[in-house]
Amino acid sequence: MTIDVRSRLLSGSLLVTAALMATALVLPTGFAVRGPGPTEDTLGSQGDVPLVEISGAETFPPSGELRLTTVSVGGGPVGDVFALDVLRAWLSPQRGVLPVEAVFPVGQTREEQQELSQQQMLSSQERATAAALSELGIEVPATLTVAGVPEGSPSSGIAQDGDVLRTLDGAGLTTYKDLLDGLTAITPGDDAVLGVVRDGERLDLTVTTGEGTTPDGGRRAALGILVASDYHFPIDVEIQIENIGGPSAGMMFALAIIDRLTPEDELNGEVVAGTGTIDVDGRVGAIGGIEQKLHGALRDGADWFLAPSSNCDEVVGNVPDGLRVVKVSTLGEALDAIVAIGADDADGLPTCS
Repeated sequence: MTIDVRSRLLSGSLLVTAALMATALVLPTGFAVRGPGPTEDTLGSQGDVPLVEISGAETFPPSGELRLTTVSVGGGPVGDVFALDVLRAWLSPQRGVLPVEAVFPVGQTREEQQELSQQQMLSSQERATAAALSELGIEVPATLTVAGVPEGSPSSGIAQDGDVLRTLDGAGLTTYKDLLDGLTAITPGDDAVLGVVRDGERLDLTVTTGEGTTPDGGRRAALGILVASDYHFPIDVEIQIENIGGPSAGMMFALAIIDRLTPEDELNGEVVAGTGTIDVDGRVGAIGGIEQKLHGALRDGADWFLAPSSNCDEVVGNVPDGLRVVKVSTLGEALDAIVAIGADDADGLPTCS
């Protein structure tokens, strides 16, 4: 074979290889890419609409900002991610690459994803309101109903879906806090008598309790049931936000409600961002994409970031310069943190380390 023919073959091979590589870069992949999403000040407005609007109680003007943080996600039901996108994300400290199935359930459609995200946001807003009012000592009446009894749980075969909870060991259950306080007073493993209404009939159910935990890590009894709460809020709290879903803004909404209902100037002009789910008992839960949320917070002017303690393993080593992170496990700890930050007394706050 002559050198000229070899050269032509080599040139042709290189062209084919280059074409294949170029084509590969624009083919969809099985990955999802996460990046910093928008942030919103829960004490402010989205356009002309306040994110948190309260009526039925005196409110006080806030200072500073409490910014919820989000993640921008591509891949799966929300749109194709191409090889070039993955390559760029791998090279960026602000982005993350994960298999699609680690972010979205297999087979989930875009419409299903959006509906679930919106449902999670609405549920989170309700829990945030209940947790905030409870933190302020405001009683929140609720109708408590059994929404599920996992197989093998202490109440399996005893409680049923639809049972309306009325008493625990003879004490009335008019708020969710009543239920939690009652379980805290019971030693795990002891029997508890749960008074319910089932199909119009009052029943007393004896349950040998399991073991649960309080938000601060203490022990309390557990019934092993899922409880749906129909709250009867004494104060009207309306949370309005567009184009943002999921449950991870719960803590920041709860802090905004507390800030608006208290005369103290908790923030004193500081900009604090954060993330975390919220339970009715004030427990702050883990979320996804915290590395990207840290960068989004810094980009939008935050000096401080409140992170769930259960996310600390993802925070360590990933905090961008200029941002200080405080770890929190409960709404009470988060409130203490913003008060300390506003008072310029934050040096002793716990961090992820």
